[in-house]
Amino acid sequence: MNFGEKLKQIRTDKNLTQPQLSAAIGIEQSYLSKLENGKSQPSADMFSAIVKALDLAPAEFLSGIDNKVLRTSLRHIPEVSQFLDGSVTRRVHDARTWLFAAAAGCALGFALMLAANDGIFSPNNQYKYVSKGVILPNESDTVFEQFREIQNLKLAAGTVSAAEHARALAEFEAARVRMATAEFWGDRGSVYFEAAGNGRRKFELAGVRHVRSPANKVLQYLGALFAFCGVLAFVAEWRLRRTNAAIERDINT
Repeated sequence: MNFGEKLKQIRTDKNLTQPQLSAAIGIEQSYLSKLENGKSQPSADMFSAIVKALDLAPAEFLSGIDNKVLRTSLRHIPEVSQFLDGSVTRRVHDARTWLFAAAAGCALGFALMLAANDGIFSPNNQYKYVSKGVILPNESDTVFEQFREIQNLKLAAGTVSAAEHARALAEFEAARVRMATAEFWGDRGSVYFEAAGNGRRKFELAGVRHVRSPANKVLQYLGALFAFCGVLAFVAEWRLRRTNAAIERDINT
């Protein structure tokens, strides 16, 4: 859109006739017609009079006019130079904001992936605990180990036969041993106790395995998404800058 087309569009939108607008500006209707038809370009004073008569800010009037027109036939108008300089400043500000947002997205994405990998917010190690049975009141915490040791000592001393030794162990295991397992994402130490029935159970650490927790899987996916969006924003901004530079070169040539 050139200057004349924009002037005619605004006049039409405001429901003004050429005689009405020319009178408001203080020029001949024929000169206004030449401005709208592109046969004449306004001087700096004329531009100021036009925007004043239309009750518009210079930037509001210039918005939508082709950059090539602004940089060539209208460049002599101070308000146009200010508008163009402001456009460059806004583009630089927008590009800087875009780049900061892209960098922040990448940083956040990598931070989330590292947090998921290291288990900072949710552990990745699953701990397995095993309990042999319920320890009755007044019994030692090692009653299951002690019973076997005592029977082994009796067998070694010859106070019981091998058959009696085997029968005693079998009867004890049948009556008392009730294996139970528990798995946790967090470490509860090598041993922990838990109330059970008329006694308590002693759970001992049986093993640790590395398993990615569901929460860390979500964190990893979110991190990858943020990082991807950040890289995509960098690429988009770079391509947009190249396109704008090419347009600027075409305008200047």
